[in-house]
Amino acid sequence: MTRVPTLNSPFLLGFDDIERALDRVTRTASDGYPPYNIERIARTETHPEVLRITLAVAGFTQDQLEITLEERQLMIRGRQTDDRERVYLHRGIAARQFQRAFLLAEGMQVLGAELKNGLLCIDLARPEPERVIQKINIAVRD
Repeated sequence: MTRVPTLNSPFLLGFDDIERALDRVTRTASDGYPPYNIERIARTETHPEVLRITLAVAGFTQDQLEITLEERQLMIRGRQTDDRERVYLHRGIAARQFQRAFLLAEGMQVLGAELKNGLLCIDLARPEPERVIQKINIAVRD
């Protein structure tokens, strides 16, 4: 089976990386856990525009969470283990594991992460695009 390129327009040259990123994102399976929000925090005079990812990780401690950034992929993992010493009469909250991945645009910077009241917030700085205008000289050949 041959794969039809997503970005196959003759006007889109050099976008192979974007196409590979789209393929990688669509292949990533997700069960919807943990739920998350992504919000934009407007730029101020002193701070750039920030994107904040907030994950609902109630029951996880700081030691059970891991955030890594590798090749523009932000990976958040949570690992809980069963406490064998507890005896449950009813167990409605299971020890869970999760993995959530976000593909970041080139130049995005992770500013930091904070765990508070069962919410894990990760702040990202959106780079300010630089407008570049370049004049191309035309060579005349006879």
